[in-house]
Amino acid sequence: MTIPTGNAEFITTAAKPSGYPPPGPPEVAFAGRSNVGKSSLINTLTKRNKLVRVSGTPGRTQHINFFSIHHDTLRLVDLPGYGYAKVPMAVKAGWRPMVEAYLGGRDTLAAVVVILDIRREPTADDLMLLDWLRALQITILIAVTKADKLSNNQQASRLAKLKPALAPFDHSPTLFSATTRLGREKLWERICDAAGV
Repeated sequence: MTIPTGNAEFITTAAKPSGYPPPGPPEVAFAGRSNVGKSSLINTLTKRNKLVRVSGTPGRTQHINFFSIHHDTLRLVDLPGYGYAKVPMAVKAGWRPMVEAYLGGRDTLAAVVVILDIRREPTADDLMLLDWLRALQITILIAVTKADKLSNNQQASRLAKLKPALAPFDHSPTLFSATTRLGREKLWERICDAAGV
């Protein structure tokens, strides 16, 4: 399998369906709570350091961003992070309808990569998103990030602890590190399989 990482390009940003690009190739969306490493993960996947802006301020991404991969054979979709306490209430209130409109109404959506921090237990927001995606019968790919923060033994132990809670949504969560690129090829293979590219 050739992993289609070439020619990653920003397409557009949107807050509602009227701003989405016209439906085309399969789309794989990325979701996770604020500051979980979502932007770094997408940049690592595409081998583009600045495709997605990495911010030190959680809650910075407040729209849905679309990216074209490999001459538009696949699109990656960066969803706003959730669960950050200091985001203004108006922004929080707008998150759910914006994301629900995309996830519930985008026919070209092939899968959602849900990103969790290996050092943290899944939050109520994480589990609510996973439950909702499962109810919509959307393919869920879980990426457990920041693996480089733990030793190999600690990684194995944490993953074993997390798996019972995650198994109903994804039987094979991918360990990932933006720093070491651990899991990059595996996650790409799972994305390509889900998208059929």
